[in-house]
Amino acid sequence: MGLFSHDYESAGPGIAKNAPKKKGIALFFDIFFRKFWLMIGLNMLFFLVTIPMWATLPVMYYVSDPTVSLVIVAVLLIASAVNLGPAMAGISKVIRLFLLGRHSFIARDFFKGFRENYLKASLLGIIDVVAVLSAYAGYVEYPYLAQLYDSKIFYVPMVISFSVAIVILMMNYYIFLMLTATDLSLKNLIKNSFALAFVALKQNVITTVLLVLVGSFYVVLFIYMMPLFMLMIPLFSVVPMWLIVCFNSYPVIQKYVITPFYENRGEVNPELTDGSEEIEEETLFEDMGGKEKSIEKPVEKRKKGKGRHIS
Repeated sequence: MGLFSHDYESAGPGIAKNAPKKKGIALFFDIFFRKFWLMIGLNMLFFLVTIPMWATLPVMYYVSDPTVSLVIVAVLLIASAVNLGPAMAGISKVIRLFLLGRHSFIARDFFKGFRENYLKASLLGIIDVVAVLSAYAGYVEYPYLAQLYDSKIFYVPMVISFSVAIVILMMNYYIFLMLTATDLSLKNLIKNSFALAFVALKQNVITTVLLVLVGSFYVVLFIYMMPLFMLMIPLFSVVPMWLIVCFNSYPVIQKYVITPFYENRGEVNPELTDGSEEIEEETLFEDMGGKEKSIEKPVEKRKKGKGRHIS
């Protein structure tokens, strides 16, 4: 059936039950395009509960004094800190369902993840805000001090603050997903995410590079096309980037955290199965998806003679 033919009377062969599953980049773009409009709705929910954080962008764009800019940004980020972590937990919960191929009611699942993990996620959000403020302060202040005192020694604490911020960034690739997928304590969440930041270094570097590429696109919009950038922020900013993070990071969590948990109990990780292992001896009907013949609508034969008269 053609995309614009509107031929709803013909049926194709269906989808085979045991058809090969998509993997890698093909699976990513399959999820991306199938869930495109849902991701826009999810991004709008995230934007609504973290509005003070987004207000920092025009401040950095329009306020020229770095000290004043830093103070305003700090106040706005602190105001949004308590909701930032729970919002990340909310979108992590929904995107995890996308990856597992499960149905999701966007608003319900977002606020469920937001509400159920609020205390732990708020503390994690505050840690993230402190890390961002430290890195931003280092970027603003240390070069200024280096020029003021004509000493490059001030670049050392700047590099240290940036290094810590990068490690915390990589920990974030895992901690909110584990928060919504497991019942781990806050201590174990931090410990596991710190370990995975180094154990899965290759995946983390790939994820970071991809985020930098996508982020560079937004930076170009921010600098040269501010109105379009401000339109993109509430509609399609964080969620697409977080889909990249979750797509690369959740298999690592399954491998090192979830699957070992079930193996220790002598069970199979249910997230890695599709139910095909269920007993089918008593099956009355066979799934014929992919085996049926296509059904085409009958071609109407035109009678010879005069055409129809339309009054």
